[in-house]
Amino acid sequence: MLRLAPVATLLVFLAPIVAGLLSTALPAFGWFPALGGREFGFGIFARLFAQPGLGTSIALTLLTGILATALSLALALAFCAAAYGTNAFARAQRFLAPLLATPHAALAIGFAFLIAPSGWIARVISPELTGWTRPPDIATVQDPLGLAFVAGLMLKETPYLLLTLTAAIGQADLARSLATARMLGYGKFTAWAKVAIPRLYPQIRLPVYAVLAFALSNVDVALILAPTNPPTLSVMIVRWISDPHLDLFMPAAAAGLLQFALVVASIGAWRLGEIAIAHAARDWLTNGERGGEGRLRNASARAALTLLFALAIAALAALAMWSVAQSWRFPDALPDRWTSAHWLREMPSLAAPATTTLLVALSATAIALMLSVLCLENEVRSGKRASKALALLYAPLLIPQVSFLIGVQTLLVRLNLDGGFAALVWAHLLFVLPYVFLALADPWRALDPRYTRIASCLGASPWRVLFAVKIPLLLRPLSVAAAVGFAVSAALYLPTLFAGGGRWTSLTTEAVTLASGGDRRVLGVYAFAQAALPLIVYAAALAVPAILFRNRKGMA
Repeated sequence: MLRLAPVATLLVFLAPIVAGLLSTALPAFGWFPALGGREFGFGIFARLFAQPGLGTSIALTLLTGILATALSLALALAFCAAAYGTNAFARAQRFLAPLLATPHAALAIGFAFLIAPSGWIARVISPELTGWTRPPDIATVQDPLGLAFVAGLMLKETPYLLLTLTAAIGQADLARSLATARMLGYGKFTAWAKVAIPRLYPQIRLPVYAVLAFALSNVDVALILAPTNPPTLSVMIVRWISDPHLDLFMPAAAAGLLQFALVVASIGAWRLGEIAIAHAARDWLTNGERGGEGRLRNASARAALTLLFALAIAALAALAMWSVAQSWRFPDALPDRWTSAHWLREMPSLAAPATTTLLVALSATAIALMLSVLCLENEVRSGKRASKALALLYAPLLIPQVSFLIGVQTLLVRLNLDGGFAALVWAHLLFVLPYVFLALADPWRALDPRYTRIASCLGASPWRVLFAVKIPLLLRPLSVAAAVGFAVSAALYLPTLFAGGGRWTSLTTEAVTLASGGDRRVLGVYAFAQAALPLIVYAAALAVPAILFRNRKGMA
């Protein structure tokens, strides 16, 4: 039975993605009998390309997605070059977990509270530095160029890439190579560029592609921070899907395939860019130029990441303050009066989406943990590591959600499963399982096999070894993997929207809906609750092993 675990896990991934893409492709090419489409052809694509604003939407999608990915990667690499081996690097690592646990939508809403014309930043510097006594008429949120959207994506993607770089550094054993380069007179940045990056980048290539795919197809952050007329392509697709006039459904399916093609083409272009840069830099890598100490570059990289972290923390603080502000007039830097009335008033309405978020996240995470443990245990017992299969774990992360969730929703409707709790958990599992497996794989494989051999020699069965030896020894990685899975599920917007069929609302869907307009204080309540739930789970994940093994220092 254990040998079936990898097959079952891959089916969980590949079956819905392939079926969803096929179900999206059929109406895109004209076949959808329910709406009278019974002939294959390219007529739907002709209707799609005739839609007003489509070209601008595509250009905006490519500009913001590629720019956010490039800037996030550059900042993460620059900070590692400037701060690796210092206290600043260790301090930055401590901030990664809470930032990564915070859902994209909550962070985007808090960021909008900061940079809006009446936002906290304008309040702090007004009227002394600006002369403003009322909010200025400046488009700082949903600006035409999408710069606020790019910055909002960077708040999450830079910490993620920094985390992947930290893991890659541990595997590459760079300390001695960098020390040798420094002894030979190379400056910090030059040593990193010539010694570290060529060894690290191949290890983070897939995470970079995942970031690029996410930035090109994100919906929830785009709804909050990106331009609206026209919006990004993914937002345009969601609008068409949600339109009461069903004649837009088939063009939406065609747009879903177009979104998929844009992501594939962008990843391909990024790969060609990697090859071109590697070829162009070949002579520079071996020319012996040492470079200077680059103190200005070091200080700039540290200052840029510090500013990014400060903005993220200030965004969460803004959510908290708006949720308890009774009166906050512009340009006051802080609310005039504080109150808990908003929380008390919204608590009955908050209960249902919070319960849905909690139950779905716990269910999806539990199933993901079970499948991951079974797959990894099968690897250990069989002695065969499924390296090629591991690459398939990135499939739900590299394919735009909207491209296959349109087809998945159609299939669920045909099977009369849409709007069910099981369908909702299954949709979340598609995105939770990759992160849980990847968070757990390295610690599981690194466990000293002598522990299990000793237990086996004492007569323990393989399953007893698993539950009595391995799981207690790996409780901390298991807890962290569970917290990662919970945070991923709590942040999902499109899977809840499509698989829930309008019958299930989560904190994310409610927060994104409220972000389109309404009372900032109510929005602050929902967004802060959305941000707080994963943080509480992260804190519990760190506390549980420490409490259970408080008398065993090595396991705490």
